[in-house]
Amino acid sequence: MSFKIAFIGAGSIGFTRRLLSDLLTVPEFHDLEIAFTDINPDNLRMVTQLCQRDIDENGLNIKIFSTLDRREAFRNAKYVINCVRIGMLEAFETDVEIPLKYGVDQCVGDTLCIGGIMYGQRGVNAILEFCKDIREVAAPGCIMLNYSNPNAMLTWAANKYGHVETYGLCHGVQHGHEQIAQALGKKREDVDIICAGLNHQTWYISVKTDGKDVTDQLYPLMCQAEFAKDENIRLDVMKNFGYYSTESNGHLSEYLMWYRKRPEDMEKWINYSSWIQGETSGYLRVCRESRNWFETDFPNWLKEPAEQFIPEKRSTEHGSYIIESLETGRIYRGHFNVMNNGTISNLPDECVVEVPCYADANGISVPKVGDLPLGCAAICSQSVWVQRLAVEAAVHADINLLYQAALMDPLTGAVCTPDEIKQMVDEMLIAGEKWLPQYHDEIQKAKIRMEHPAVPYRPVKGFHDHEKTVEEMAAEKSKYRAIANTAAKENVK
Repeated sequence: MSFKIAFIGAGSIGFTRRLLSDLLTVPEFHDLEIAFTDINPDNLRMVTQLCQRDIDENGLNIKIFSTLDRREAFRNAKYVINCVRIGMLEAFETDVEIPLKYGVDQCVGDTLCIGGIMYGQRGVNAILEFCKDIREVAAPGCIMLNYSNPNAMLTWAANKYGHVETYGLCHGVQHGHEQIAQALGKKREDVDIICAGLNHQTWYISVKTDGKDVTDQLYPLMCQAEFAKDENIRLDVMKNFGYYSTESNGHLSEYLMWYRKRPEDMEKWINYSSWIQGETSGYLRVCRESRNWFETDFPNWLKEPAEQFIPEKRSTEHGSYIIESLETGRIYRGHFNVMNNGTISNLPDECVVEVPCYADANGISVPKVGDLPLGCAAICSQSVWVQRLAVEAAVHADINLLYQAALMDPLTGAVCTPDEIKQMVDEMLIAGEKWLPQYHDEIQKAKIRMEHPAVPYRPVKGFHDHEKTVEEMAAEKSKYRAIANTAAKENVK
C-alpha cells in the first residue's frame, strides 16, 4: 500500500519516532510516504535523521520528506498526525507559573484548570489553521489523529469548526487497564473493560474477567495492589464515586476542587516518587530536564541500535492500529475521543467523549454507551461546560466566555475569587500575546487594566522537586534517556 501520512509537531522526537515505528511494523505499510513538519528546524533535523536511520537499517525503501512548510507536508496526505505544543516550553511556563501567583497550584496544566484553558486558546487557534490547510491541500477525506492537549478541546474545535474528521487519542485507558488486571492477578488481555467519560476523566464502568462482571469487587483489590501507595487520590475518588478513573494522581488532582486548594493539606495527597504523583509544575520540570538532556545526549542516540520494526516492539498507542484497520480491514477496538452525538446519553450531545470504538475497512464505529453512573456524569458535566466555554472563547476571541470558563473551572473556582480570576486571565493573555493573535484587541485592553491591578497576589510556594542538571542526569543515563523519550511528546512547536 502506498499513501501519505504527515506528522505535524514532528520535532516531538520520542513520540514521533515511536508512532512511526509502530506504523512500520505493519507489513502492508512498507511503501508509505512519510512527511515531517515542525517550526523548529533543529528538532526537525534531529528527528528526521534518527527516524531515517531506523528506516534504512530495517531495509525499507522509504525516504522521509522533511519540511518547515506545513502545507507541503499536508499535500495529498491521507492522514495527519498532530502532536504539537503551541508555544513550546516558553508558553507552558506561563500556564503554570502565573497561576501560582494567585494561589492556583497545578501539577501539569494541559487539560483542564486554568493552564489547560489557556493552552486551549493557543491550540484551538492553531488547529483551525491546520484544518484549513488539510481541507485545501490534503487528500479528500483526510483524517486527523490528534495527540495534542487539551485533547478534548482541540478535537471538538477541529470537528465542529475545522470541518476535518478528527479523532483524539490518548494512552490513559491502556495504563489503567493494566493496573486493574494487576489487581485482579490477570493478564491485561484476559480482562475486558468498558471505559467511558471525558479525556483524562474517563471511568472504568465495566470490568469483566472469566465471564463475570467484577466491577463492584474492584475497590478493595485496588487498595491492596502494589501500586496503591502512589494512587491515593484515584482511590479516594473511587471510594467516593464508585469507579476507577484513568488519570494518575497529579493529573486527576487538578481537575477536581478537593485536593490542591489548600497547601497545608496537599502533603497528604502527593509524594515525590515521581512528578506525576502531584508535584507542583512537575511536568514542566521534567520537560525542561528532557530538553536539556536530549540536546546533550542526541549524538549518543544515533550510536544506539536502530528501532526494530517488529510486532514485539509495537506500542499500545492507538494511532497505528487505527490506520492499519482502516486500510487493511483488520478490526481494532480501542478508546478514542469523538463527538458525543448521544453516545453517552447523560452528557450533552455536543461535546467530545472518550469511549470504546471499533475501526475496520468501513471506518470508525462508535457504539452507544448509555448513561454514565450518575456521580461520574456529574463530575464530567462540570468539565464539559468548562471545555465548551473555552472552545467557543478561543474560536470567537470572546473574553467574557474565557472569563466564564475560568470561573467555572473546579480548582480555579475553589481557590480564587471572580476578580482574581479575571485579573489572572488578563495577565496570562498578555504573557501569551504572540500565540494568541485572535485576542489582539482584548490583549491591548488587558494591558491597560494591568497597569493598575485590582487585586493583590496571593502566591503559593507549591511542592517542587529539584530540577536535575545535565551532569546529574548523565550519572543515570538510561533512566533519563527513557524519561526524555516519553516527555518528548508535545515538547516542541
